[in-house]
Amino acid sequence: MRGPPPRAPSPVPVRWLAAVPDPGVGLPRTVPPRRGPAMAKRSSLSIRIVEGKNLPAKDITGSSDPYCIVKVDNEPIIRTATVWKTLCPFWGEEYQVHLPPTFHAVAFYVMDEDALSRDDVIGKVCLTRDTLAAHPKGFSGWAHLTEVDPDEEVQGEIHLRLEVVPGTRACRLRCSVLEARDLAPKDRNGASDPFVRVRYNGRTQETSIVKKSCYPRWNETFEFELEEGGTEALFVEAWDWDLVSRNDFLGKVVFNVQRLWVAQQEEGWFQLQPDQSKSQQEEGNLGSLQLEVRLRDETVLPSGCYQPLVQLLCREVKLGTQGPVQLIPLIEEMTSTDRRQEVATNLLKLFLGQGLAKEFLDLLFQLELGRTSEANTLFRSNSLASKSMESFLKVAGMRYLHGVLGPIIDRIFEEKKYVELDPSKVEVKDVGCSGLHRPQTEAEVLEQSAQTLRAHLGALLSALCRSVRACPAVVRATFRQLFRRVSERFPSAQHQVRPLQNVPFIAVTSFLCLRFFSPAIMAPKLFHLREQHADARTSRTLLLLAKAVQNVGNMDTPASRAKEAWMEPLQPTVHQGVAQLKDFITKLVDIEEKEELDLQRALSLQAPPVKEGPLLIHRTKGKGPLMSSSFKKLYFSLSTEALSFAKTPSSKKCALIKLANIRAAEKVEEKSFGSSHIMQVIYTDDAGWPQTAYLQCKCVNELNQWLSALRKVSINNPGLLGSYHPGVFRGDKWSCCHQKDKTDLGCDKTRSQVTLQEWNDPLDHDLEAQLIYRHLLGMEAALREKHHKLSTVTEAGSVPTGPGKAPEDPLAQLLQVLQDLQEAHSRSPASSAPLEPNRLLELRT
Repeated sequence: MRGPPPRAPSPVPVRWLAAVPDPGVGLPRTVPPRRGPAMAKRSSLSIRIVEGKNLPAKDITGSSDPYCIVKVDNEPIIRTATVWKTLCPFWGEEYQVHLPPTFHAVAFYVMDEDALSRDDVIGKVCLTRDTLAAHPKGFSGWAHLTEVDPDEEVQGEIHLRLEVVPGTRACRLRCSVLEARDLAPKDRNGASDPFVRVRYNGRTQETSIVKKSCYPRWNETFEFELEEGGTEALFVEAWDWDLVSRNDFLGKVVFNVQRLWVAQQEEGWFQLQPDQSKSQQEEGNLGSLQLEVRLRDETVLPSGCYQPLVQLLCREVKLGTQGPVQLIPLIEEMTSTDRRQEVATNLLKLFLGQGLAKEFLDLLFQLELGRTSEANTLFRSNSLASKSMESFLKVAGMRYLHGVLGPIIDRIFEEKKYVELDPSKVEVKDVGCSGLHRPQTEAEVLEQSAQTLRAHLGALLSALCRSVRACPAVVRATFRQLFRRVSERFPSAQHQVRPLQNVPFIAVTSFLCLRFFSPAIMAPKLFHLREQHADARTSRTLLLLAKAVQNVGNMDTPASRAKEAWMEPLQPTVHQGVAQLKDFITKLVDIEEKEELDLQRALSLQAPPVKEGPLLIHRTKGKGPLMSSSFKKLYFSLSTEALSFAKTPSSKKCALIKLANIRAAEKVEEKSFGSSHIMQVIYTDDAGWPQTAYLQCKCVNELNQWLSALRKVSINNPGLLGSYHPGVFRGDKWSCCHQKDKTDLGCDKTRSQVTLQEWNDPLDHDLEAQLIYRHLLGMEAALREKHHKLSTVTEAGSVPTGPGKAPEDPLAQLLQVLQDLQEAHSRSPASSAPLEPNRLLELRT
């Protein structure tokens, strides 16, 4: 029998009832420094979905159209592009997700896209937080896809209160089932009909059924007679009630009652766990997925803690090669090849935030040139200079790349022309017929392909030559330093051969063309130029264009021409392009200090939007029913001040929401409007009244990108909500939890800390300093050994210089700074606090 309804539950002291702003994400451009004792513990997932192999065929053609969905705790956050008609797809897509340290698992679902029916599930790979934590350097390799079992596809949490109370004959176990949230929708209407089954010592009791809700509230209490010394566990299971078919499992929590005897009382939110009592499905017959996933937990200290480290590194960069002991060369020497790109990116972002990116790269140029004797090997290795320059162009030059390459890439995707220059690969049947249904000959195909590529290459070079003023000033100034340093190291004289005279130009093009433009042409999806991967025909066109750009970047050397003789039809355009490119580089590096400052000042006054694009909007008014037909398409723009809209991109913008007024940006249940990919922006109007704007996106990626952008620009707002309603207030109640109080605080926790890393995100100086500290701490022993050797050599060859202070030792200072930071972390409550509440009663089985 069910017990009497309990008293109103007291507020539960759990972390979701109050919004805690994440200091690691801030307003665009730069993140405000952390002042005072505030610090943040946060997690991030670096995800690279490489490829799949041996997938089963899901289409009648004997193939599949696979894509991946990435879910964190069953919340979809990423969708890769679809790779058409293949059982061995290659994606190569990289993502970084910021999320609370309390997440439990990340799952990768491989799907088969179908145009006319629901997409098929091929299989999944699930990595728990514990699994990722056991691989500090990241999980990397092939993982077998497993079958998706409905009983394992659970999500959500349940709010319970457990008590041991005295009885007439023996103590009794009282279990109050209060509410649940974010349960899995099992019915076609996008919801479930949940009830809870409580089992102990052979007795089973059930709550009432809450119809059409994933956020049910029961407030029902059950009692069981306790057996002292008994070993029985308490099972609390959530189910979806079905009238005709069998009930669907929604998850369970298992408690050790013996521990409850000691605790006497326990209340809180508990993560629902899957039913893993079934035998595991045989792996291997669903194919495999190659993944690279790394979990990073960082405690970011207040800004002042990192100042000694930042100042020490900045001083080394300002001194350049004149410094006493080079810290930057030591970092490069002791950093393994597989970590060099990551360390280069962190250092580059740190110095970019300090306004010293140009000086940092100039120091690396000098170090690289100092150990290079042959001009043809310059910047060919995976040195810190090469890796840092690659990162620099992606961080500082991505918008410039989009402006130059975007229209040309779009044209190639839209035309979908068959292009081939290699006679051994020409397929005449693919090009169709011309004229009076006369098939084209191989020679005609080659000539037409050459004309198409010449047109694309000419358009690209023309756009590049016109883009000198559009190139960011810091990029131009860095290339100026590179050009000068190479010219000084390999001076050009009248008696020297022509290739040596091109070395400064090739040094610039080795980064601009070979490591920036060419990779973006070959893989525009990975450089955010397109949302989808290119099909086979378009990919071949892009590859041939990238080869032509590489030939131009190599200054049309005989070696580059000899590799692929069938590229000869492009030779006139390539030869002309070399002259155009040299003229462009000459103008690009012709920038003085004053012009550099003026351009930087002008660009800072023209801050681009944080996010923009078309969305469908519906704003709730009154109590009438909300229908999907009420949505209207408008063009939205998110700046550092407001979310605005206009009828078209060129129309006058009207401010919709001031950023300072945003209280939450969250997803909306699909059943609320009968449509997916809808978000809600909760804000206060000028009079202080709460309002909600509902915006619909076209896909899950766009939805999460907009949510990320809104959360980042509003993360420091006062009054952020800790809970919200994922449904809508229709008629006289909320569609999610059926509560009739419109001002109810909410039935689900907000997810303001869940964001995607984007290429145009603001720089977070403190985070970069923390990451550099973490890397240096990992090689502290090697640094101390190096310092000991240097000290021994210095003492042996030192000459007394009279009284006075000993000369500064940067390496000794660095070791002291690392020790101070280590002590600061040891005193940090965030570093020592557990990631999970101490749930002694919970058994995750």
